[in-house]
Amino acid sequence: MHSLWLLPNTEIVGTHRRVIMSQRQFKVLVVDDELALRKVIRASLAASGFVVEEAGTGNEALGLVQAHPFDLVLLDINMPGIGGIETCQRIRALAPQIGIVMVTVRDDEEDKVRALEAGADDYVTKPFRFRELVARMGAVLRRLDPQKSGEPGVLQAGSLKMDAERRLLWKGADEVHLSPKEFDLLAFLMKNQGAPLTHTRLLRAVWGPEYDGELEYLRSYVRMLRKKLEDDPAKPQYILTEPWVGYRFRNPSDPDAPTPPSDDEWQEP
Repeated sequence: MHSLWLLPNTEIVGTHRRVIMSQRQFKVLVVDDELALRKVIRASLAASGFVVEEAGTGNEALGLVQAHPFDLVLLDINMPGIGGIETCQRIRALAPQIGIVMVTVRDDEEDKVRALEAGADDYVTKPFRFRELVARMGAVLRRLDPQKSGEPGVLQAGSLKMDAERRLLWKGADEVHLSPKEFDLLAFLMKNQGAPLTHTRLLRAVWGPEYDGELEYLRSYVRMLRKKLEDDPAKPQYILTEPWVGYRFRNPSDPDAPTPPSDDEWQEP
């Protein structure tokens, strides 16, 4: 992970928030071919309440995953030997329930799509702040929490409330009328809130595999949903665009929710 950087003023140890979702500590495997950086990340995560082990190669990581239970793997995409993508695929096959967060390059959107398609739950792009990393890891761990398994009948995010069984949606006290496919798309997004979802995954989940390449079709539905849900559809707070990757549903009530883009970062869906 030769080019992973922590941004200036990033807290390394000491005052960052601990990720607490149960009485036990979460066990994390950091996979990085640069020893000095692994040590920094390990110290930082330990100070945030994680139990951390390290691996310097993909093969070493696979051996550790086979030998020990981990809750989450932080995995660099660029490593010599077995690269991050293949390592991710093999870890996912070995441990289907483990959380995987990949570290990618900010301007390489193709890597982000490949990471998600390989089985990663989320990604962080470098350079990043340590607090952002901990927030992403915490969000993945919450989504994988067995105490929250099963699909709840009622989904809530910010002022939105969805009754998935009765197929009803409210924004505050007002009912929002959606077409059947609008409802299906929003339900899938809300059930996976916080997770980046690729265009392909959304199209297959909502419309079926024959719609794999219908990107404009998906975009048109996202635009219609934003008009009905957002206070300002041009600056969405719920359905965020992951440029060249897909979309991420944001719950404004979640303290670890990603920050919407600034004014100079808004893009068409």
